[in-house]
Amino acid sequence: MKNKIKKIYYGWWISVAGGLNTAISSIPTFTGGSIIFKAIEEEFNWSRAVVSGVASFGRFGGALLGPLEGYLTDRFGAWKMIIIGFFIASLGLFWLSTINTIIFYYFSYLLVSLGVSIGGFVPSMSAVNVWMPHKRATAMSWVIGGSSFGGFFMPLMVLSMEELGWRLTLIVLGFLFVFSGPLLAYVIKKRPDVEFLEKIKTSKKNYISNSDMSPKMAIKSQPFWILAFSHLFANISVGALSAHIFLYLTDENGVGLDIITAGTILPIMSVLQFMGHISGGIVGDLVNKKIVLPIFFLLQAIAIIILAHAGSYYMVIFFSVIWGVGFGMRTPTFHAMRGDFFGGKHYGTILGINAFPMGIGMMIAPVIVGYLYDTYDTYYYSFLVMAGLCILSCILISIIKNPKNYEKNQTN
Repeated sequence: MKNKIKKIYYGWWISVAGGLNTAISSIPTFTGGSIIFKAIEEEFNWSRAVVSGVASFGRFGGALLGPLEGYLTDRFGAWKMIIIGFFIASLGLFWLSTINTIIFYYFSYLLVSLGVSIGGFVPSMSAVNVWMPHKRATAMSWVIGGSSFGGFFMPLMVLSMEELGWRLTLIVLGFLFVFSGPLLAYVIKKRPDVEFLEKIKTSKKNYISNSDMSPKMAIKSQPFWILAFSHLFANISVGALSAHIFLYLTDENGVGLDIITAGTILPIMSVLQFMGHISGGIVGDLVNKKIVLPIFFLLQAIAIIILAHAGSYYMVIFFSVIWGVGFGMRTPTFHAMRGDFFGGKHYGTILGINAFPMGIGMMIAPVIVGYLYDTYDTYYYSFLVMAGLCILSCILISIIKNPKNYEKNQTN
């Protein structure tokens, strides 16, 4: 048994560590964000725009740091960024557990978001991209799937807030960040086996080698902007739902579920998204990404339309299934396509710059949706706009060049 474990290529352990990273780092900002907002709304009776707007404020810092954190990851190494980021996030969680005013609420959550942004997704994806160019989509799916795996803990988080209160729950979560950061960094610290990757390069027919394209060259290319804007339009719904889904499920003029029942939806969504992420990674390594990505974007749009008309628990389950396939499968496939175009020693920097418009969109979306809810007392029209933007992403990604052909054209 030990020999079999030793024979597993270390890049897969990097992928697993990256998945655990995003599972933990997504709890306060993605999978569990709306649960935190619900608890704070009930205690302070602040408006929906104020409560959910903190997600936008937090993502503002993350969006601004995106290009910088990518550069720092390339410059100093993913493992150092994880240690620093998780420590900052833990300080933010401890501070958030003590807040009584809106200004401290916003600044403490900003600190959490900055820490998660620095130590979470970008360093994990950068490490996986270096280690796994031969199985890029599958390996990245484990990192991306981690954010959905974090949803498995949501019933426990809801129960903890009901029994212990939201303040003590956030303190426990802060200690989780303190202890897990150095452990994850230890796994990711190891450097890749260059000789093994060279052997894979010569033996794999569909191998797309890591590019040495500079960030300046990448910005001048057509695929860079198609990927940037298709990611922006599709992830506006992701940002809005991460902040509002639990609120929508429990609102009387929403789905109207009680808190405990609504708490069971989040892990179901997480299971289906996780299955979508893993299967999407496998599909992305086997099938032309340009063919399947438009289908996934379209399914994401259909899921949002279903949610807009959901009036029962079972309709929300139906939404979760379609969302799990659409959003779940398109995410690793999309990131792998970006790696096919721009993977290499500058990948972290290019990822940070390319994701900057998406970060701005995810920053703005929750507060706009919250404002529209406060004004019109419904999420319906916001959901329809989000669905339309996903369809726009479907159209954009359909006109992108094939990464393999693009690589050949660049070298000619």
